[in-house]
Amino acid sequence: MRFTVAIDGPAAAGKGTVSKAVAAHFGFAHLDTGLLYRAVAAKVLVGADPVAAAKALTAEDLTGDLRTPAVAQEASRVAVIPEVRTALVDFQRAFAARAGGAVLDGRDIGTVICPEAEAKLFVTASAEVRAERRFLELQGNGLDVTRAGVLADVQERDARDSERSTAPLKPALDAVVIDTSDMSIDEAVAAAIAVIEEKRGDRT
Repeated sequence: MRFTVAIDGPAAAGKGTVSKAVAAHFGFAHLDTGLLYRAVAAKVLVGADPVAAAKALTAEDLTGDLRTPAVAQEASRVAVIPEVRTALVDFQRAFAARAGGAVLDGRDIGTVICPEAEAKLFVTASAEVRAERRFLELQGNGLDVTRAGVLADVQERDARDSERSTAPLKPALDAVVIDTSDMSIDEAVAAAIAVIEEKRGDRT
């Protein structure tokens, strides 16, 4: 049976963690669509043309160190290029259509990639909370960062993602918003599972 879960939200809101847990709970396949843009960005940082890189992207390109701040910032830049987004749409839609269920997380899954998804969530949190989470993550990975610098990066990326002309970051009209600012990981996952179970029940 096909069942698609679209989970959108800004950086460091917890959508990736929630998406992986949801996929594991229901036995669905999971795709972090942000990795597609990070993979393109990694190629751009070593001199590739962004559109050509997007068109030639393969599953093997989604491995390696794609979580650095430099790649994250470049990913946000290449994501505003309409031709890049178009090149990656088919990859994402094919994944979403697989039998057995699929969870896709990103920034335009419920609005552009899978507007007919059976369940749509928008996972968010305040910029300050998200910046603190990202700061602790990067610091834990041994990177030399400051809280002020990470907050500035989060706010800059939020502005670029929400103000771009193509597929801006925003909740789908029928998405359920989950604000994780004051939630534990377990609470956020439980909230997401409850939404999806309700949607699955509606189909039976």
